[in-house]
Amino acid sequence: MHKSYGGQALIEGVMMRGKHHQAMAVRLDDGRIESLVTPFTPWGEAHPILRLPFIRGSVNMVESLVVGMKALSWSTNVNLSGGMDAEEEAVKPWQMALTVLMSLLLSIGIFFLLPVLLAHAAGPWISGVLAQNLLEGVLRVGIFLLYICLIAQMPDIHRVFQYHGAEHKSIHCYEKGAPLAPASARRFSRLHPRCGTSFLFIVMVVSIFVFSFTGVDNILLRLFSRVLLLPVIAGVSYEILKWTGRHMDRPIVRLIAWPGMQIQRMTTAEPDEDMLEVALVALEKVRLAEKDQEPVPFTQMTYLAAQH
Repeated sequence: MHKSYGGQALIEGVMMRGKHHQAMAVRLDDGRIESLVTPFTPWGEAHPILRLPFIRGSVNMVESLVVGMKALSWSTNVNLSGGMDAEEEAVKPWQMALTVLMSLLLSIGIFFLLPVLLAHAAGPWISGVLAQNLLEGVLRVGIFLLYICLIAQMPDIHRVFQYHGAEHKSIHCYEKGAPLAPASARRFSRLHPRCGTSFLFIVMVVSIFVFSFTGVDNILLRLFSRVLLLPVIAGVSYEILKWTGRHMDRPIVRLIAWPGMQIQRMTTAEPDEDMLEVALVALEKVRLAEKDQEPVPFTQMTYLAAQH
């Protein structure tokens, strides 16, 4: 059985995560691929209580945000320094903590509190707590989709989305036991059922059901309830994502996962072969670190990745 790997697009690169290691690879201006492998201990492994169902969802979300911010910082520093002395420019721990905190606050404000205020403002036309809660949910999904559409128009973000597609194609290639080469990975889908985009969409949908039955009329209490219930929503959404990822062979599960998969068409783009090579280097690096002995077909690409 194949090991499970996840990843994230970086600035001109890809990060791949295994169970205890992560590997980052970026393409420099001169065409070289710079890579870095680092060990890590998942928070849930250090504190078993954090692995419990419906708790692990919120924990994994915050942990992924922290790890992702660090990886983005590294890729930015490597690109700016041309691959030399990247560690000297790394952000300090307090800067990282502040960045993560600000990202969380901004996300909560835009995607959870703003829809509450807009739905409340529509009170003269839409009466009743349930009707306003449903409107709030529709607005939340709309704001989420609008945000993705807007940032996708930025050239730099489009390249990140191409690397996102390269990450998905590389993981599909590994999971199907195909040769780990750009030409082989290219034929796979850029959509993946375990993608964070699907998780965020599930969060939006689950929030509609949860918030629709809060029955809070006071605007301040309603805003507070949205923040208070976020861990519950994240926990439920994570369990749904894990379940759909394990049972994509069932037609009903594919139907449930279909909307989130289609939104990935907005957050991924078709990569070129250079991008696929970077993703495969990161994947091969993390496989070597994890001592993954899966019999993936040997290719020249596998050899080259091991030499980077």
